[in-house]
Amino acid sequence: MEYPPESIHNLLPREEVRTEKPPRYISKFRATVLQETKLSKDARKTMGPAKSDQPLMGLHSKKDFVRTNVMETTLAEPRKPQPMYADTKRGHRHLLENSGLVPKYINKKDYGETPEYLKQRMEEEQRAQEEYDRNVSDRMMDGAMKKLSEDERTSILGGLKQNWEELNHQYQGLSLVTDTMSKRQHKVRLEQALQQLESDISMLEQYQTIYIA
Repeated sequence: MEYPPESIHNLLPREEVRTEKPPRYISKFRATVLQETKLSKDARKTMGPAKSDQPLMGLHSKKDFVRTNVMETTLAEPRKPQPMYADTKRGHRHLLENSGLVPKYINKKDYGETPEYLKQRMEEEQRAQEEYDRNVSDRMMDGAMKKLSEDERTSILGGLKQNWEELNHQYQGLSLVTDTMSKRQHKVRLEQALQQLESDISMLEQYQTIYIA
């Protein structure tokens, strides 16, 4: 056990220092608030008139509660159980409606109808196509454009495919080792020519109507 250090100053009497607290704040509206509270308070206010605890005696009913309950239970519509699904082997169940397994979207009134934004886009594309057809027709009348016939398109397509076969045969016959500048340049030229022919063939096969200026 520790003791405080002994000192002769501890034997001298000391004056007790008292801390004075400031006066308590009192609002100047205190009297007004108390008076208004007293006037608005209803000391006799209750939840209603007092009721007698004495039960009513001598009252009888001719109603057959047993038969009434049987009739109500028989005629009542049976309660439908909520559709549920279990996701674990222990039978942890959830509501089926919010699981995404119930086909809700196909039951909507507007199911199968084209959305408004798609209708608007289709109309814009149709107007653009009509304007393009008018421009082509006007230029054809002026003699600036010519429509490629089916025979001409087939003939050109056959020639392009024949050229591709010849270039592809040359490309397959190239040496595997391109150790010189001339070999590398020849290979690059063949690859570019093959790509251009493939692009032209794809365009002729994709579009049946072709105009040339």
